Amino acid sequence: MTSGNPKLISLEKYQSILQRAQQESLEGSFDRSKHQWVLSNGDSWLARLALPWNMIPDENGHLIVKDDFHLGLVMIRAGIAVTGYFHNGVMLDHKVFRAYMVRQKQGKSQIKYLKTKGKSRAGSRLRLGESEQFFEEINERLQRYENEFPITTWGISCGMTLFPYLFASETPPPFSKQQDNLMSIPFHVQQPDFETLKVIHTKLTGIHVLFSTDGERIFEGIERDFLKDKNEEEDW
Repeated sequence: MTSGNPKLISLEKYQSILQRAQQESLEGSFDRSKHQWVLSNGDSWLARLALPWNMIPDENGHLIVKDDFHLGLVMIRAGIAVTGYFHNGVMLDHKVFRAYMVRQKQGKSQIKYLKTKGKSRAGSRLRLGESEQFFEEINERLQRYENEFPITTWGISCGMTLFPYLFASETPPPFSKQQDNLMSIPFHVQQPDFETLKVIHTKLTGIHVLFSTDGERIFEGIERDFLKDKNEEEDW
């Protein structure tokens, strides 16, 4: 059982949590799939710490900065998407993509509409054509990142109904669905535009913690003294 929502903390508070965990003889392990340091008492987890994507923990949870870190991000929603390339935390490229994919009256994306109504009308064919071009252009940009830069990590946020179309595009993405360096962005993305790209990148370079109810009691005091106490919408 968790207590509250994940919170953004400073590196100093992260180190304080590690020190308390050592005092309490807690176990620490790295969940590579979610890039989290997990503290447990052997029976259940007490704290989950989402680590900066440009850092990796040693066997004790202490953070080591990755050398020459190249990050490619892509976030997609119906009719709008954004890609970004970052080198050692600096944004060097970004692109916002838009397409006429939403039926005006119903407010439903053309892809969802096709599942129930088909594509006979001219407007539907136009929206479908723009949808296909939409994914082509996104993947062309991502392929450019792959060809020009040694990408360390890919990060993706994509609506479930759109995910298959990204990979079925005539121009495929430069990664597979199960690729080791492909990670799901664990933050809610409402509107993938340039401002959201900057916000998400900042979050990915921070440390976020989620305590279980038992963990909150163990880390009492540290929890009250966080540098920031901002709730985040996470996919943990």
